[in-house]
Amino acid sequence: MANKILKWKYALALIAVSGLLLFTGLDKIEVNIMEARNFTTAREMVQNKEYLLTTLNGEPRYQKPPLPTWLTAISGKVFGFNSLYALRLPVVLITILMVLTFFHLSKRIGFSPCSSFNNALILITSFYIFWAGRDNQWDMYTHSFMLVSIYFLWELFQQDKHELLNSLLAGLFIGFSFLSKGPISFYALLLPFLISYGIVYRIPLQRKILYILTTLLVGLTIGQSWYVFVRFSDPESFRAIASREVSNWGTYEIKPFYYYWDFFLQSGLWAIPSLTALVYPYLKKRVSDLKAYQFAILWTIISVILLSLIPEKKVRYLVPALIPLALTTGFYIEYLMRHFNGGLNRIEKILCILSFGIIAFIGIVNPFALLFLLKEGIKDYLFIYVSSSLLMCVFTFRIIKGLGNENFQKVFYTSIALFILIVVSVLPMSGEFFNNSDYAPASKANALSKQLSIKTYRLSDIAPEIVWDFGEPIPLIQQKKDTINISKEKQFGLIVNTGDSIILKSQFYKYKIERLYRINMHYRKSKKTRLIKDFYLITLKE
Repeated sequence: MANKILKWKYALALIAVSGLLLFTGLDKIEVNIMEARNFTTAREMVQNKEYLLTTLNGEPRYQKPPLPTWLTAISGKVFGFNSLYALRLPVVLITILMVLTFFHLSKRIGFSPCSSFNNALILITSFYIFWAGRDNQWDMYTHSFMLVSIYFLWELFQQDKHELLNSLLAGLFIGFSFLSKGPISFYALLLPFLISYGIVYRIPLQRKILYILTTLLVGLTIGQSWYVFVRFSDPESFRAIASREVSNWGTYEIKPFYYYWDFFLQSGLWAIPSLTALVYPYLKKRVSDLKAYQFAILWTIISVILLSLIPEKKVRYLVPALIPLALTTGFYIEYLMRHFNGGLNRIEKILCILSFGIIAFIGIVNPFALLFLLKEGIKDYLFIYVSSSLLMCVFTFRIIKGLGNENFQKVFYTSIALFILIVVSVLPMSGEFFNNSDYAPASKANALSKQLSIKTYRLSDIAPEIVWDFGEPIPLIQQKKDTINISKEKQFGLIVNTGDSIILKSQFYKYKIERLYRINMHYRKSKKTRLIKDFYLITLKE
């Protein structure tokens, strides 16, 4: 039994670290627009018992494939849709799958089990990987499944056994990736992998062509199955949505080519080590495996270049580039592990002290920053604040001492421990930062509707966060030019923009209009009105 535990020690440790980072305060962070769409669609799947023709607020929602929403629907049905833990559980599990797959892929590439463990720690503590792993939208699913496919492709290319099984499994997970967010990961993660592998190792096309074709056939068949079904089941809605999506690629969130130049900053804790690892002329003579390093750095750079070619750019689109970046950074960390004790020149040592000295500085500043931000609210978290602050002092001292004693192993693991401690201690307090005294949930408007036994409508588009919190679809009252097709009910609820009072008076002149409630879904004070709506009671005059 003890031998089995030792054999699985790295995997178990990665699960423990990932669990601490991803589960802590999982229900404390507000539901964002992307999550609201996923949660609402999952809820409507279960309510309508319709899992293929997906809807959002009762209307067709085919912009994203349904696999992440299926998993969310299962978790919501089992544990309840009122639990954010339940609804975010699938993305946590899928992120842990990514971390474990990355660990095993790292070993296959040539790293030792210990170095592979370190690489996986770098991945899960990279800021945007960690953050996206707590956010139940589509990105982590598509890239996690594609990374599993890449693992089996590596096995297929490198070995002459289990070829059919590896090709089938690679195809299966390519299909899952397509069913999570279409071809995004194929383009941003798999294609850079294949190009880099082809340049450094050469893909054995002559010997493996049939297996590669099998992978593509299985992947495309599974990946396109839902699209084909929807295309023939609801062609009109499918074409309209597809047209809008294609239009968005060239008109929405347009950024210049160089927008991602600072992509390494998204690794957070590892920003300086990552940038150092990308300096090929410097590190190429210091790595233990030059070909593997060339492969990793090419995979990273090609991924960023391909992402930069797409006009639509968002920071979260960098997730696929951070995966090979963690591998690239691992080469630099491995070098420091081997040579920090007496093997570095002065400039290298100064750079290392700067990198991890910043982390130690964060450990010193964090307790004071929390005290400043929370003020009186700190008294509700006194135990966790005091205990975590003391531990941060201990960890900071260990980092400084490790740098002084040239013990990089102590510096590395203590830095990760400090990051975990900050997450575990700060996230439970994060609710104190949501201090909007005007916050008023949409669920209360729904409660008022039920209390009055009325149906509630909307007059215009409405934020997905409001629909999610309201708890059920809010139908649209149709408008043709300046005429509103008014509901036939004698009394009904109406959710409108805060500036629509003139429309109400002109179009609903036969009705008594009474504002019952103002919805304000901003967790913090904000001048934006997207999440602010007025709820009216509309009653036909006698």
